[in-house]
Amino acid sequence: MALRFIYHYPDKHGRDGDMLDAGTLREVAQAAEQAGFDGFSLTEHPIPGARWLDNGGHQSLDPFVALSYVAAATVRLRLLTYLSVAPYRNPFLLAKAAATVDKLSDGRFILGLGAGYQKSEYFALGVDIAERGELFDEVLEVLPLHWSGEPFSYTGRHFNARDVIALPRPVQDPIPVWIGGNSRRARRRVAHQAQGWMPMAGSPQLSQSAQTANISSEAHLAELIAEVRTEAASAGREPVDVTYSYVDPGIAGPQSDPAAAADRHREAFANLEKAGVTWLVISRPTRTPADTLRFIETVGATYLSSR
Repeated sequence: MALRFIYHYPDKHGRDGDMLDAGTLREVAQAAEQAGFDGFSLTEHPIPGARWLDNGGHQSLDPFVALSYVAAATVRLRLLTYLSVAPYRNPFLLAKAAATVDKLSDGRFILGLGAGYQKSEYFALGVDIAERGELFDEVLEVLPLHWSGEPFSYTGRHFNARDVIALPRPVQDPIPVWIGGNSRRARRRVAHQAQGWMPMAGSPQLSQSAQTANISSEAHLAELIAEVRTEAASAGREPVDVTYSYVDPGIAGPQSDPAAAADRHREAFANLEKAGVTWLVISRPTRTPADTLRFIETVGATYLSSR
């Protein structure tokens, strides 16, 4: 299958301004769909720390609520949480939110999950960050039970569900779960319990701040993708999708023109596809709705219209 592209609604960095300075969700999502993007994503930070925001951190709308709105404004875009922090929520509330977006979008939702790393957010939400691995594993066990539409029981670390049932079922069986993170534990979860992997791109410093392993090169990325898919196949599972954020400043920088170095970017896309990437997330910090729409239109005309 050919490489597919997701437009990520621009994150709002710092504590000044409004998330929607980059344009209303309806207008931006419809523009992305018209331009030829295959998906639309939002991240999650329910209560980021002020110090983190002052040092480059970002804010977000609630991704489940916002993607439900995008579902009503579009026809074919896949809707991705890129990503939601699994341990922040009781797994039943998370499963219900995901099933609702999938139902309202007629089966277009993808649940992107990660373990998170913001200690201040964990503290503010009353969740023990030391338990995040175990809580994540509980979520992955509960999701298919919740979405099955059949009665089940499950005892977690902080809850006990006895003979419960969740309806209506989501449209997709199952909703695709994509897991973010570069660690061995994250990759193992992908191979055994998910439909996709979202490796984290960026510098070693960024990987260190997010407490995950660094991916040093495209060759390293290809090696890890092959490893995950081999492990999934050994477990009798289908090959996983791989979603990668395209961070080349020539297309993502605030002052760049995506058409200026089109051949270089097309070559980079081809190399990532060869490495095993199936979806690319593309975005750019924009300060006005006009800048956002111009960027989307240019990317669409330059890279997506000829596919």
